[in-house]
Parts: sequence; C-alpha cells; structure tokens
Amino acid sequence: MTLEAKIEAVLFWKGEPITLAKLATLVGSDKDAVREALGTLSASLENRGLAVVVSDDEVELRTAPSASALIEKLTKDELMRDLGKAGLETLSIVLYRHPIKRSEIDYIRGVNSSFILRNLLMRGLVERVSEKEDTGRGYSYKPTIELLSHLGVSKIEDLPDFARVKADLEAFETASKEDESVSSEALAEESVPTESTESR
Repeated sequence: MTLEAKIEAVLFWKGEPITLAKLATLVGSDKDAVREALGTLSASLENRGLAVVVSDDEVELRTAPSASALIEKLTKDELMRDLGKAGLETLSIVLYRHPIKRSEIDYIRGVNSSFILRNLLMRGLVERVSEKEDTGRGYSYKPTIELLSHLGVSKIEDLPDFARVKADLEAFETASKEDESVSSEALAEESVPTESTESR
C-alpha cells in the first residue's frame, strides 16, 4: 500500500482533524514525506467528492467544496430527522461522561461513533474541544449550552441521576479495562513454556 493510500485510510477512519506529527506516526513515516504524499493525494482527489483540507499543522479529509450544495441539502434533511437510538445513546454518554474522547465513546458503545458524532455536531448538540497530548493534539466532546437549554437545565449536574449515572459509566469502563488486563495476563502466562515442555 502506498503512503498516499495509508494517509487516505487514516484520515477517513479518524473523521476529524489530526496533526501532521500524529499522522506521520500512524502511517510510520516522517512529516516531510507525509506533506509530499498529501500533495499527491490532494491532486488525485481533484474532481472527486472528497478533498484534503490543511489548516496550520492539522489536516482533515472533508467533502469537496464543489459538493457543498448537495451536502447542505443532505445536512438539512438529516437535521429534520429524529436522533434515533444510536444518537440518543451517544448523546447520553457525552452528557454524563464529558469531556470524553471519541475512542472512549466507541469503547463504551462497542461500535464506531464517528458518523453519530458528526450528526450531533451538525445539530449543535455537542462541541469538540482540543486538548494537548503527548503524541500531538487530541479532541474531546462535551455538550453545548444550547443542548442544556433545550433540556431545561442550567448546569450539567441538574440532569436526572447525574452522579449515579456518571459513577456507573466510570465503573463500567474501569471494570472492562481490568477484565481486559486480566485476560491479557492470562494469555501471556499460557504462552510461557513450562519446564517439562522446555526439556522435551
């Protein structure tokens, strides 16, 4: 697979802006090579439905400007629809567990939440906030003031059973991660040969 193909795959999977440094790490290359590959990828996407958008030191794969009218119509149609079970589930997690990364939302739900989060962002129900990480810049999600106003609460703690639900979500994450750790340790122990096995 070419570097351009790897970059395209990562940007599509990420579904949000990513720093060049982080992108270079994920595709196993250096920033200069990534910049050059982005230029090649951008050229190959001309007259297509996607485009590479670079802002400062961040890059994102977005719909092409020429498709703006179509996307605007689809967005309006989408906003007129109900949130649905997946949307309400994701929104609840953001409300009770924010600020929370997309990877953490995916972990709790057990599925990729990129599309649902984009939907909630477009509706103005959640917002994305940047945060510094050791490997670059990450993003977390939190509810908007408009959402709290729509729900009729003045602060997040006024949500029904806020303390209990938040504690339950945190306990679920902790227990799940501990189970994964125990499973990993068990697998590691099984892979270690015994003395009798070594002597054969």
